[in-house]
Amino acid sequence: MDSEIKRRIAQIRRGEVPEGYKRIQRDIVPKDWTIKSLAEVCDNFSYGMNAAAKTYDGYNKYIRITDIDDNNHIYTGLDIVSPDADLELKYRVQENDILFARTGATVGKTYLYNKNDGILFFAGFLIRANVPMDNSYYVYEQTLTRRYLNWVRIMSQRSGQPGINAQEYGTYTFPYCCVEEQQRIAAILTTQDKVIELKEKRLAEKQRQKKYLMQQLLTGKKRLPGFNKTWNTVELGEIFDYIQPTKYLVKTTDYDNAYKTPVLTAGKTFILGYTSETKDVYTNVPVVIFDDFTTATQYVDFPFKVKSSALKILAVKDGFNIFFAYEAMQLIRFAVGGHERHWISQYSCLTVDVPEIGEQTAIAQVLSTADREISLLRQGIEQEKQKKKALMQLLLTGIVRTTA
Repeated sequence: MDSEIKRRIAQIRRGEVPEGYKRIQRDIVPKDWTIKSLAEVCDNFSYGMNAAAKTYDGYNKYIRITDIDDNNHIYTGLDIVSPDADLELKYRVQENDILFARTGATVGKTYLYNKNDGILFFAGFLIRANVPMDNSYYVYEQTLTRRYLNWVRIMSQRSGQPGINAQEYGTYTFPYCCVEEQQRIAAILTTQDKVIELKEKRLAEKQRQKKYLMQQLLTGKKRLPGFNKTWNTVELGEIFDYIQPTKYLVKTTDYDNAYKTPVLTAGKTFILGYTSETKDVYTNVPVVIFDDFTTATQYVDFPFKVKSSALKILAVKDGFNIFFAYEAMQLIRFAVGGHERHWISQYSCLTVDVPEIGEQTAIAQVLSTADREISLLRQGIEQEKQKKKALMQLLLTGIVRTTA
């Protein structure tokens, strides 16, 4: 970032108007920009069909908010079609349509229609707005900014479930430039999108490769060179000692990233936050943490505290490699039954096939290498996403101008 841009950013942060810029109410934008609302640039703010009333056997009838991933894309392979001609006319998502989540925890999430996603229809928990211009991408990107997310947080506050209606979405305002500059900005941001997409494809391929390795190596279908001894079938309770978490429960949920000790859950969230508590931290790692209700697991190789008494800490016994055992557990298919604790009653009695310790260790090294490669790819993706956020902050506010 050159010195001129840094100086401009500093001026705007101080509330000063740099040369070539102007103030519009609380915003400072280039002199040839303005501020517009979504209602001014979008047509046809409308609600979707009554999802409960439109059901047909054998069809996915409409986009659910759960069909839109955390990157605001439709999940790959989703095929939504409908035999109802009325829906074709009124509720089909068209080019330049932006969908807005209307209510709940995902309120504010948006999706810009991509023709590669096929034929889509939307239901009443989503709001559709159409941008009557070729570069609807510019308007869509404005719904991914910090400005927009902060607006959603404030606007969606309700006495009950959070929500934003169509009229309220129309009031959202943002910096607006000429079509030619919008197109140049869109070109820069879509180039960055392609970089992220390419890295995500590499990650998906590496994850597929690891899954294949697990299925081959952890079942003995494929043997590593130098190993030919017979495997044994062993219960998980013979591999692990379990430790009750009571001593290691966090006493307060006043988490802060400035603290050092992570508080863990065995679910996808994994790290709930960081605590200032330094007493009774579990340090005898590595271990596997196991949710006694859901049977979710995580491999942990750093000191930690836990939030729930339903979590068990599994320490490996002599003669077993803990990472091999953890990865073998990932191949287990187990139907969770009711709200009951599973480790002692059922899960510890499940079996896995296990080679001698040398082969366990060799397999664990292969899989951990794959994990490191996956972790590096994830870090690379996050870096590219942060780069895009920085570009958005500079370009979509006019702090950095594009040239023809």
